[in-house]
Amino acid sequence: MNWFPHIAPTGDVAVYLSYPPGTTGHPADLPVELRLVSVGAWRNPTTLVALEGGQGTINVPSWAPDGSAFAFVDYPYDQQSDPASR
Repeated sequence: MNWFPHIAPTGDVAVYLSYPPGTTGHPADLPVELRLVSVGAWRNPTTLVALEGGQGTINVPSWAPDGSAFAFVDYPYDQQSDPASR
């Protein structure tokens, strides 16, 4: 499942969050990929990074004003530090 396309200010490329197949909704704490794609060629993405993340990885517009860079959040999930797992 693919979520959150963020189109660059230049309008020619976008980055989006890709969840594992079968994921429903946009949950946190899953392996995800950030993919770069040319607008108009959505079927040919390039994976930029694979990481542990989810909804908060790219929740806000993250492109530099000139489209030269894209920011994202990598928040590794450590179950041992999760109070709910104790």
